[in-house]
Amino acid sequence: MIKDTKLAVLIDGDNIPSKYVKEMMEEITKYGTPTIKRIYGDWTKPHLSKWKNILLENAINPIQQYGYTVGKNATDSAMIIDAMDILYSNKVDGFCLVSSDSDFTKLATRLREAGLKVYGIGEKKTPDPFIVACDKFIYLEILKSGNEKQDGQTDSKKQEVDKITPNIMRLLRNSVSDAADEDGWAFMGDVGSLILKKQPNFDSRNFGFEKLTPLFKSLNQFEIDHRDQPNARFKLVYVRNK
Repeated sequence: MIKDTKLAVLIDGDNIPSKYVKEMMEEITKYGTPTIKRIYGDWTKPHLSKWKNILLENAINPIQQYGYTVGKNATDSAMIIDAMDILYSNKVDGFCLVSSDSDFTKLATRLREAGLKVYGIGEKKTPDPFIVACDKFIYLEILKSGNEKQDGQTDSKKQEVDKITPNIMRLLRNSVSDAADEDGWAFMGDVGSLILKKQPNFDSRNFGFEKLTPLFKSLNQFEIDHRDQPNARFKLVYVRNK
């Protein structure tokens, strides 16, 4: 975790269910410190009333945005304008754009062009253009199910996870090859970084594994090697295609 990275968290309140907020904010702290936390919506609408206590508990600042035109999402425009103001203020090192709406694709691209990290967070229905415009994209459903699993609430219900498809296997094997040395061994950290560059929504939790190493260990197509490092408690993990 990069503790000194300052992040602006901008949430599309019309597009994200309130039930995900606790897990979402915990996830964001893995990537930095959320110094700006704003959520956008028309708070005069009854369906947003359930957000009140959640916003207070998580110190998220609600931004009122009236829907001036029927059928148009004014929230998107308000978020985009605020994001650009924050960008030019030079107060943060990255953004967390929380939405399942593809309208933020251009914003994510612009922020990355400015050299800032962009983390996208949304539901699995999020269109691909927004996903690939981010450095990393996290599915809210995975965060919720992971928290329930830790709380012991899923004993009677099996978690739904994605399958390792031929395309995913190709992604893993090619990434190992691309990061490998002359002997075919690749440092797991480098492999993980490369996978995200190729597919920002890749997450080992989508496949039922908390970390990348256990995912690779579960697959017969790979060899794993744990190597000692001087003056360190932890071993370095390397992976090689069989």
